[in-house]
Amino acid sequence: MKQNRSLFRHYLRGHFLFIFLPPMLLLFFSMFFNLSIDGEEFNTLNPMFAMLFIFGFIIVAFVAISWLFFLRLRKRLTHLQEVMSYAANHNSFPKPISVQLDRMDEIDQLGSSFNWMIEQLEESRKREYEEQLLRQRLIANLSHDLRTPLTILRGHVTRLNKESITKEGQQSLTEMNQTITRVGVLMDDLLSYTLLTSEKYPFEPASTDIVRLVRASVAAWYPAFEENEIQLNVDLPTEQTFYWDADPKWMSRVLDNLFQNILRHAAEGKYAHIVVNVDQEQIIVADRGPGMANSSHEGGAGIGVSTANYMLNKMNLKAEFVSNEGYGTRVIIGRAEQ
Repeated sequence: MKQNRSLFRHYLRGHFLFIFLPPMLLLFFSMFFNLSIDGEEFNTLNPMFAMLFIFGFIIVAFVAISWLFFLRLRKRLTHLQEVMSYAANHNSFPKPISVQLDRMDEIDQLGSSFNWMIEQLEESRKREYEEQLLRQRLIANLSHDLRTPLTILRGHVTRLNKESITKEGQQSLTEMNQTITRVGVLMDDLLSYTLLTSEKYPFEPASTDIVRLVRASVAAWYPAFEENEIQLNVDLPTEQTFYWDADPKWMSRVLDNLFQNILRHAAEGKYAHIVVNVDQEQIIVADRGPGMANSSHEGGAGIGVSTANYMLNKMNLKAEFVSNEGYGTRVIIGRAEQ
C-alpha cells in the first residue's frame, strides 16, 4: 500500500519549525531593526527576562501541542482497539472502520489493512459455509442412494440362501450378509453425524435423572446382550441419583452408541459392566474386548465415537476412553471441566 502521508514525520516537522523559527525570527529582527517601545529603545529592557519569556512560551506551547497531538492519536487508536475487542468479546466479525483516504497516515493505513482482513475473513467464511452445505448434501444423497443397491444385494443373498450350495458357499453368503449390514450401519452413523453437526437434530436440555435414564437404556438393550451371550454386570443405585442439565434423547443416543460398540467390537469378551457412580457423578461402561487399538474388522467405531463426543460436548460433558489390549475398553462419562 502506498504511503501518502506520515503522521509522525508531520508531527516532528511541525515541532521543529515551532521550536527554532521564533528564536531565529527574533534574532533576525534584533540585528537589522531597532525596535522601540514608548520612545525607549528595546535594548534597554533586561534581555534575560525577554529570553526567559520567549523560552517559557515555547516550552508551554510545545507541551500543549504535544498533549493535543497524543490525545488525538490515543483517541484514534482506542477506537480501533474497541472495534477489535468487540469482535473478540461477542464472537463475531468486527465491522469495518472509517478511513480518510485523503489523509492516509499510518493509522489510516492500519485501519485500511484491518478492513481488508475483515473482507477476506468474511469471504473465507462464506466459502466454508457453502462447502459445508455441499458436503452435507452430498453425504445425505449418497446415504440415501446407496440403500437401494444394498437392498438389492440383500435380496439376492436371501434368494441364494434358499438354493442348495456347498458349505463354503453358505459361509460366503453369511459373510456377505454381515458385510451388507455393516455398510448399512456405517451409512446410518455417517448420516446421523452429518445431520447432528449441521444442527438438524433439535437440542433440548433439561434436568435429567441420570440413574433412571441409564436403567431404561440397559433394560432396552438387555435382550440384545442376552442374545449374544454377554454377561451383563449392572451396578445402579436404587435410592440415590443425580441430575445433569442434558437432553435425554441425546444421552440415550450416547448410551446406545456405547452399547452397540460392545456388541460390534467386544462381543468376544462376553462381558459388559455398567456402573453409575452417584458420588462422583459418573457413568462407567466397560467391556473385556480386544481394546480400541485391536478392535474387530467390522470397524466404524470412529464415526460413532465422534458423534457421542460431539453430543457430550454440547451438554458440557466429556467421555474418557481407557483401552488396553487384553483388558478391554473402559468409558467414563462425567462433567467437563469448566
